[in-house]
Amino acid sequence: MFTLERTASFEQIVKKSRFLALAGPVADEKAAKAFIAAHSDPAANHNCWAWRVGQGSRSSDDGEPGGTAGKPILQAIDRLQLDNVAVVVTRWFGGVLLGSGGLVRAYGGTAAACLRAAPLTKIVAVQEAAIVASFSDFALVKARLASVVGVQILSESFTETGAIIKAALPEAAAQQIVQMLTDMTSGRASVSI
Repeated sequence: MFTLERTASFEQIVKKSRFLALAGPVADEKAAKAFIAAHSDPAANHNCWAWRVGQGSRSSDDGEPGGTAGKPILQAIDRLQLDNVAVVVTRWFGGVLLGSGGLVRAYGGTAAACLRAAPLTKIVAVQEAAIVASFSDFALVKARLASVVGVQILSESFTETGAIIKAALPEAAAQQIVQMLTDMTSGRASVSI
């Protein structure tokens, strides 16, 4: 699965109607709703949208005939195997009726073109870990964690004897990382996942 690195846009004219797609990464349903509200144009005729976050998804035709806008946008997201993504396609009517098939092609095509042009990033499942290390091992542990691809150091806090590092470890490599930290500190560092 992939998500978008950042917000992307794509615009096209279809039979005198202007279609503008804006797509962006979202963390959850609340963020998706905020993205849609922020990128909808109240002066436009229609602001159709769709989002997918994990197993949850929603779409809206915003006054277009049922199934001609929101569903094709959601299908574009799913076809490209994207997750944690919201897309708004705004239409300014140009005076020519497109018909149901034309609307499906216009909304779905605009969304798909926007998503294909957007920079993607792979979604990596992570596990949070708390690593307790003495002051003598702290710098080495932190440097080794930083050198592992996919590890994110979330926070550091200090105690009287050392530090607690909270990190997000790639799920696929979590056990190997724990073993590496245990080996390099001769068991002095403890890791709880």
